[in-house]
Amino acid sequence: MSYSAIESRHKTVGVQVGSVLVGGAAPIVVQSMTNTDTADAEGTARQIAELARAGSELVRITVDREESAAAVPRIAELLAKKNVHVPIVGDFHYNGHLLLADYPDCAKALAKYRINPGNVGFKEKKDRNFATMIEIAARHDKAVRIGVNWGSLDQAMLAALMDENHKSPKPLDAREVMHEAIVRSGIQSAHYAEELGLPRNRIIISAKCSEVQDLIAVYRMLAARTDHALHLGLTEAGMGSKGIVASTAALAVLLQQGIGDTIRISLTPEPGGDRTREVIVAQEILQSMGLRAFAPMVIACPGCGRTTSTVFQELARDIQTYVRGRMPEWRLQYPGFETLSLAVMGCIVNGPGESKHADIGISLPGTGELPAAPVYVDGKKVKTLRGENIAQQFQGIVEDYVAKRWGG
Repeated sequence: MSYSAIESRHKTVGVQVGSVLVGGAAPIVVQSMTNTDTADAEGTARQIAELARAGSELVRITVDREESAAAVPRIAELLAKKNVHVPIVGDFHYNGHLLLADYPDCAKALAKYRINPGNVGFKEKKDRNFATMIEIAARHDKAVRIGVNWGSLDQAMLAALMDENHKSPKPLDAREVMHEAIVRSGIQSAHYAEELGLPRNRIIISAKCSEVQDLIAVYRMLAARTDHALHLGLTEAGMGSKGIVASTAALAVLLQQGIGDTIRISLTPEPGGDRTREVIVAQEILQSMGLRAFAPMVIACPGCGRTTSTVFQELARDIQTYVRGRMPEWRLQYPGFETLSLAVMGCIVNGPGESKHADIGISLPGTGELPAAPVYVDGKKVKTLRGENIAQQFQGIVEDYVAKRWGG
């Protein structure tokens, strides 16, 4: 982590989730969630494997009915056969206490349970159902996420806070009361879990909202009032650029302030779209902020009237595709290659300078410039490429550099 740009990390208790540490001094963890029917063990295991290969370090699955709970051990078995060992999180709502009690093999196979205090039960059943889930987690030494969501907030708590606020000589705005209810629900539920015997180092809290400013306000309050590990995510972020921009806007502010131990980008996929997109976006947020390195960064010129040729665009695309394709093999052969930076620039204005700042950079000729592309390695010009196979030549330079720098 680079501390030159990032404020000191909010100190939280580390939570072991299977083989992954969340919080404490651990790097911020990327996670995702399947959208398959969990009862379809083969389909769910296949998507978990895809998410894990993309870089999801935890994967959450819906456990909503008996067929889903019964399928969880089979999913774990299929993943083991695929040599995929990512920790699996069970997402429970309404009937989690029954499913965990009735399907002990499901309870054992999961690395973490997500419990929503807003719908674990109502009135006199609420505490009893919550206690059942926490006691099972403690018995199996499992982590728990207390997952508050403003779309399913504990209405009894909210009503009580609204009444209390109405009687106050200085009443808060209704939205501020909502924020307090979200935070209080998460913290009180976590403390109750501890009273029931679940250690603090087995508890993660989340407090998800769908509006950027609400999410920022709520997590700032949480960070000021608890040292529990925190899961960040803008819930129902949306589709495409809207979801990416909203999630980035919210999480970047919080991460810059040192808040957050694990993140999920909740993107609505295009029909038939690739679920791994949300994993890549989460990685790119963390890497762009200098918090972690997941893949080589390709810095590319946006283009202008000086770059009427599409050559630099095609080269940037080809290099990005090439690097992504080589990552599985590089990950095995060259530990540390993730920090590699590449620059593909379109003209003489910023091309040489930007190329010198990258590990490897190429400055392609802009409109009216000589048909030559100087290449810079570690800040020094090493050669000039010409001709129709510049992409292949540049890929060869990248391949040689990676082997020499990280091959030892």
